[in-house]
Amino acid sequence: MVASEIRALFAVASRPEVVSLAGGMPYVSALPLDAVGEMVGDLVARNGAEVLQYASAQGDPGLREQICEVMSLEGIQASADDVVVTVGAQQALDLITRIFVDPGDVVLAEAPSYVGALGTFASYQADVVHVPLDEAGLIPAALRETLERLRVEGRRVKFLYTVPTFQNPAGVTLTTARRAQILEICAEYDVLVIEDNPYGLLGFDGEPMRALRADDPDRVIYLGSFSKTIASGLRVGWVLAPHAVRAKLVLAAESAVLCHSSLTQLAVRQYLTTQPWREQIKDFRELYRERRDTMLDTLEALMPEGCTWTRPAGGFFVWLTLPEGLDAKAMAPRAIAQRVAFVPGTGFYADGTGHRHMRISYCYPEPHRIREGVRRLAGVIEQEIELRDTFGGTATPADASPFVDTPGPETL
Repeated sequence: MVASEIRALFAVASRPEVVSLAGGMPYVSALPLDAVGEMVGDLVARNGAEVLQYASAQGDPGLREQICEVMSLEGIQASADDVVVTVGAQQALDLITRIFVDPGDVVLAEAPSYVGALGTFASYQADVVHVPLDEAGLIPAALRETLERLRVEGRRVKFLYTVPTFQNPAGVTLTTARRAQILEICAEYDVLVIEDNPYGLLGFDGEPMRALRADDPDRVIYLGSFSKTIASGLRVGWVLAPHAVRAKLVLAAESAVLCHSSLTQLAVRQYLTTQPWREQIKDFRELYRERRDTMLDTLEALMPEGCTWTRPAGGFFVWLTLPEGLDAKAMAPRAIAQRVAFVPGTGFYADGTGHRHMRISYCYPEPHRIREGVRRLAGVIEQEIELRDTFGGTATPADASPFVDTPGPETL
C-alpha cells in the first residue's frame, strides 16, 4: 500500500488561510440541509427498528430500484437484482479488483487516471499499463496498439478502467464516436470494461452522455455514486454488473463489511423518494458551471505564457500543464507557503511521471476564493519560471505534453 498524494495535502490544505484547489469535495452546503435533517430524523423516529438493524450485503431492494431509475438518465436499462450497493464507488473498485486481479495481472488505465483507483490496483499488486488520452478522451488507436503489444508478449489484460465522462483528473470527456470504438476494440480483444461514472449527471450543457454500459451490458461493469449528486459523507455507491459477477461481488462485500449501513442507505432512499433530486442536480450543475467559468476566466487572465489547461464540460477538475522545466511536485510545498494548494500530476500516473502537470479543482471554493487561489498559483508559477531561467533545467520527454498526440481514426 502507498500513501495518497491527495491525502498528504489535506492536513495543510484544510487550514482557513489556504485556498485549496486540491480536493474534489462536493459543495454540500447547496443541499436543503434543514429538509434533509428533518427527513433523517423522521426516518429514524418512524422506522428505527429497520434503520438501525443489519441489512443485506447486496443492499436495500428499494434503493436498488431507485438506482436503476437514476441510471436510466444515461440510457441504462437494468434490473435491481444486478445492482450491489457499496460504501462509495471506492469500495466497488476494491471488490472488483479483489475478484479479478492476482499479483502481476495487467490492468489498463487512462493516463492520467484517478488516484484512488491506482492505489487500489497497487494494493492488489496489479501491473498498471497506461493508455494515453487527449482532449477527446481515451485514444482508440493507442488502446488497440497497447492490447496488441500485450497479446504478443503473452500477457492477459484483466480489465480496462476508465472514467469516460468529465474524467478525473483531466476533466475531458470521451466522445460518442470513440465510445463505440472503445467497446468494439475491447470486444475484439475480450477485455472487460470498468466504467467509473461519478460525475455523469453533472454536465453543464445538454443531456447526460449515454453510458458505455448502455451499449454493452455484458462486457461493462458500471460504478456509480451519490457522493457527488447528494453527499459524499453518506458513502453510498453501487456496482451494476453481469449476473455472475454480481454474485461474486455480494460474497466479497460480505467478507469485507458483512453488510452496509442501513441508516445511510435508507436515508438516500428517502431522499430520492421525498426530495426533488432532479432539480437539486440542476442546481449543482449551475453552481459548478459558474465556478468552472470563474476558474477558466481567471486562468486565461493570469497564467504565465507556456501554461495550458483543459476546458471541462462538466465535473470538478481542470488539468493544468506547466511550461517546460517546471516540476509540480517540487513546487507544491512552495505553493502551500503562498497559501494555495493543488494536486501534483505524479499522483495520477502509476509510473511516477506527470511532473509537469497538476489537477486543480473548482467545485468547493466560492468564486472569489477561486480567483484568489489562481492568482496565488500564477504567482508561484512565475517564480518557478524565474528560477528555471536563472538556474536552467528541462522537462523529461515523457512530460512534454498533457496528452500523447496520437490521432484516432476519426477526426478529433
